[in-house]
Amino acid sequence: MAFSTINKSSLYQNNVLYTGNDSTQSITGVGFQPDVWWNKSRSGTHSAGVHCLYDAVRGVTKRIVPNSYDVESTVSGVTAFGADGVTLGSNNQSNGGSTNYVGWNWKANGAGSSNTDGTITSTVSVNATAGISIVKYTGTGATPVTIGHGLGVVPKMILVKNLTTGSLNWVVYHASIGNAYGLYLDDSNAKVDNVDFWNDTTPTDEVFTCSNSTKTNQGSATHIAYCFAEVAGYSKFSSYVGNADADGTFVYTGFKPSWLMIKRTTVDNWMIMDNKRLG
Repeated sequence: MAFSTINKSSLYQNNVLYTGNDSTQSITGVGFQPDVWWNKSRSGTHSAGVHCLYDAVRGVTKRIVPNSYDVESTVSGVTAFGADGVTLGSNNQSNGGSTNYVGWNWKANGAGSSNTDGTITSTVSVNATAGISIVKYTGTGATPVTIGHGLGVVPKMILVKNLTTGSLNWVVYHASIGNAYGLYLDDSNAKVDNVDFWNDTTPTDEVFTCSNSTKTNQGSATHIAYCFAEVAGYSKFSSYVGNADADGTFVYTGFKPSWLMIKRTTVDNWMIMDNKRLG
């Protein structure tokens, strides 16, 4: 295992399996109080295709959908973040009766605090040890703007969603495709060359930059960004070239991943795998 400042990765990222009950229930076994909860149904008829994401900065019951360009909505999904998991309400996309789900969890730092590193003041919940920050900000539509992320190192991946205006894609920055491009988290499109996303500017250890895209910096609209930095022995953000071989391409991470997300930079769907659904 590569040298790491993290002795137990499950204290910062962990996955749980559970069965919904169409009522209320507490989901435990996470191992920490999650600041990001992302769930997906694995069976049943309750909105089987819908991903649901909640975080401590936006607050309980505030759902966004990673595989949809829908705006933020208020639903009875996550109704509390607890010391070892979450409490769920009766929303059937997170807690449908007799439906099996997976819940993916990350630890940041609670509801967050003000960050003035950028030209836009942001609210940031950051866990520098685990290389994650949750960033909430209001766009201005100006060109360019900078937003503080609080990580203290350069992020390798950023997921941004406009929470206010409908029919606008999630935009993903990934270091392997560079600052001129973005990927859409909610569809299968190839990478998109658009200077308006990141102003063709690589993030720094303090801020990331946006131009005037309505997806990343719409005037008066609220946006959320999930920023990830690489931590040796814990997280890795990279790229590889497939070989169409049955044994596949070996990608060295330096550790055994518990959660993996893959997207081909040409047209293809996103894939998520985790250590609780193996076999």
